[in-house]
Amino acid sequence: MTISILGARVIDPNSGLDQVTDLHLDGGRIVAIGAAPAGFSASRTIQADGLVAAPGLVDLGVSLREPGYSRKGNIASETRAAVAGGVTSLCCPPQTKPVLDTSAVAELILDRAREAANSKVYPVGALTKGLEGEQLAELVALRDTGCVAFGNGLKEIPNNRTLARALEYAATFDLTVVFHSQDRDLAQGGLAHEGAMASFLGLPGIPESAETVALARNLLLVEQSGVRAHFSQITSARGARLIAQAQALGLPVTADVALYQLILTDESLREFSSLYHVQPPLRTAADRDGLREAVKSGVIQAISSHHQPHERDAKLAPFGATEPGISSVELLLPLAMTLVQDGLLDLPTLLARLSSGPAAALRLPAGELKVGGAADLVLFDPQASTVAGEQWFSRGENCPFIGHCLPGAVRYTLVDGHICHEA
Repeated sequence: MTISILGARVIDPNSGLDQVTDLHLDGGRIVAIGAAPAGFSASRTIQADGLVAAPGLVDLGVSLREPGYSRKGNIASETRAAVAGGVTSLCCPPQTKPVLDTSAVAELILDRAREAANSKVYPVGALTKGLEGEQLAELVALRDTGCVAFGNGLKEIPNNRTLARALEYAATFDLTVVFHSQDRDLAQGGLAHEGAMASFLGLPGIPESAETVALARNLLLVEQSGVRAHFSQITSARGARLIAQAQALGLPVTADVALYQLILTDESLREFSSLYHVQPPLRTAADRDGLREAVKSGVIQAISSHHQPHERDAKLAPFGATEPGISSVELLLPLAMTLVQDGLLDLPTLLARLSSGPAAALRLPAGELKVGGAADLVLFDPQASTVAGEQWFSRGENCPFIGHCLPGAVRYTLVDGHICHEA
């Protein structure tokens, strides 16, 4: 299918392009930016006056819930939700059932993603078998199947020697390891950030040091091994400073933050709503401000949804008995636009943190608009608004933003030149 997109403000953070121009697509590729090539005839023309055309968003944390947790979601439903949020490429974590520690599970996920024909899916494989922290998974075989990185989620590898050997092995094959830094002992039994709000509500706390102690250990082992490391779901200002110090030393370290951590704080827990029960927990306003500054400066180069859909019953019990997580991938763009609306980021910087930044962190073939490149892009209206929940594709409705009026509205999402979402 040949498509011409006319009169859009084209923003490509990777090249610095920001101008009103045209895009021409053919065979799933961008064949021209500006004037159409000779002999080009569009089978569809999109008049994009007033719209922004940007690289399709890249989300490094989307739980697809398949295989094993179909009551919460599946690959078809959650990738459909992703394109509604402007996401054309996403990474799914290894916490499936069975765990994503074999080529067979990776192949199943990739086959189902191809059948769904929505967002492109890049699996993150398990670093250890069964995520048990003892024996290494078959990392090279998983890489050859299509896994782009490896991690153990919040299931910490308790033995430092085991972790050190795992990182050295990964470094030998130039594999990227994803860390979720939270000390198991310091976080054990905790439900909220350890501070005034947790004390007021009588909830067991998780101290900031649960992140920083684990983060310091992991960074030292990264320095020793030389492995490429990505630190996911940074939650504290001090954690962001540790990442900045490691980058200043020249370590191959990148980081992302959950979008909701840039918007919410532990004050949101005041009404005991389980919709705000997340792990790692929401922290203080000072932490939120520190994370925002780290995103602005580029220390944290990726903003992700860390989408975790749940069935309705998973959030109906008392706060401490509910399952943690927020379903929000289909709000990624409009929710992120609140950062522009509030003057915290300019639009090109925001788009960089949502596209080229995450793509570079995990070396994904995504996040840019260039002639000859894949026609993965999002067209959105920055002046319109989105009423969250008015249209909902994810199976998980566990989202505290439902009912909110958010700035910006995704009009088209294209993956390989195919229109996957139109509104």
